[in-house]
Amino acid sequence: MVALNSVKPSAEAQALALKVDKDPRLVELILTESVEIVRASPGLLVVRHRLGFTLANAGIDASNVTGEDQVLLLPEAPDESAENLRRGIKIAAEKNVGVIISDSWGRPWRLGTVGFAIGVAGLPAVVDLCGQPDLDGRLLETTSIGLADELAAAASLLMGQADEGTPVIVIRGLSLPLEAGSAKDLVRPHETDVFR
Repeated sequence: MVALNSVKPSAEAQALALKVDKDPRLVELILTESVEIVRASPGLLVVRHRLGFTLANAGIDASNVTGEDQVLLLPEAPDESAENLRRGIKIAAEKNVGVIISDSWGRPWRLGTVGFAIGVAGLPAVVDLCGQPDLDGRLLETTSIGLADELAAAASLLMGQADEGTPVIVIRGLSLPLEAGSAKDLVRPHETDVFR
């Protein structure tokens, strides 16, 4: 959580704030959390976040945050946080589980907000199906499943997007190997981004 009144906007943030019609203090935080501006226009600031995600406002949000002029940034190390939670659950409940830390975002060319994984531990974030047969026996050549994002989206339906207040969803019945995974595995490498 960051109090906007504690943020001193730079000259760059002030100039950009005029262009995008946003609070210069918020723009300063967005710039601090980002490595690249992807799109800037009135009412819109899409950036590549330091964690690799491309999203509006660097994922900074004021909804469901108590206090005037308070905003919430994405975690500094969400994969590490997911691993710490996974270890804590293993100790406390004697269960070996996978953990996904999720948030919600809008998607280009699609309407509606969906959940996505920002931190992953104990399960694969991406499952590569290349070489597996389809229903007709043809081998898949390019199919990989964004497993952690699919699970985050499913959980988001139950967690809600407004005042539901459901912070944890338990998903049972998946038969997956518990293995190392990372939300970083879901980020498309810059050099394969065909939309830039």
